[in-house]
Amino acid sequence: MNAEAKKSSNSFTIMNELVLPNDTNVFGNLMGGRLMYWMDIAAGIAAGKHCNAPSMTASVDNISFKTPIKLGNVVHIEAKVCRAFTTSMEIHLKVWGEDLLHQYKYESNEAYFTFVALDPNGKPREVPPLIPETEDEIRLYEGALRRRQIRLILAGKMKPDDALELKALFNL
Repeated sequence: MNAEAKKSSNSFTIMNELVLPNDTNVFGNLMGGRLMYWMDIAAGIAAGKHCNAPSMTASVDNISFKTPIKLGNVVHIEAKVCRAFTTSMEIHLKVWGEDLLHQYKYESNEAYFTFVALDPNGKPREVPPLIPETEDEIRLYEGALRRRQIRLILAGKMKPDDALELKALFNL
């Protein structure tokens, strides 16, 4: 395919949602599953912007919830492709809550989702390479290979001895 490389910033997606009563648990906090649903949508939009093709979620890295988002607050989700491999893309997501009444924004969590681009037959297809530009984009891009190797090892798709990037990190 040899698609033309795209900048990370081209996939940048912002999604906002208002936390309504049906989105909360008995403590008045946004349910984690609802937030993951919204994050999956934002990541899917970012992936689609990068590869101009349908794509599907392949994996979700650890999601740790730092601060609960309360009923009536606004959820801000930012998603951006941070590295493209052959057929997959790693998307970095950052999530904030915003209390409009008290006028403050707070960090909720961040995560990495992996999406695979699909051809018309539902088979993986090649994605364009990614060009990181800012210091933050370069940092995320450089760490993506290690994160990918960890995901593949945990999924049983790579032997730890074959994870050269991780071995180099630990001087093994």
